[in-house]
Amino acid sequence: MREKTERIVREWGDACDAEISIAVIGGAWKPSILSLLDEHEVLRFGELSRLLDEPTARVLTRQLRELEDNGLLIRTVYRQVPPKVEYRLSDLGRGSMPLVEALTDWGGRYAAHQRRELERRENLELAAEPETLEPAAAR
Repeated sequence: MREKTERIVREWGDACDAEISIAVIGGAWKPSILSLLDEHEVLRFGELSRLLDEPTARVLTRQLRELEDNGLLIRTVYRQVPPKVEYRLSDLGRGSMPLVEALTDWGGRYAAHQRRELERRENLELAAEPETLEPAAAR
């Protein structure tokens, strides 16, 4: 378990279980990594990078290490030249999928709602703008 996660688990009360979940699976790419591994079962670093639309290697490496340290991923290193590393979900990682799917569902509904609100505001602003009329002499 990551040091940060261990501290959260030890110090936070049961009332903060949602925050613990977010601390473990929250991050720039973590839900997407988990979803891709659930879909493909086994992926290498380069495959993950391409499927995620090319996050920086540093960021992807950090996210993968955090997921592995928290027990959600299994990292298998094959000693060959060039080295081969594969990632797959652990049982704990597979157990997180209903949460990731619920977050994905809610996020889609939230984004759709916000897009409708933005469009509504833009339409109201357009309707409120005074029309510019050409002077009679210019016609």
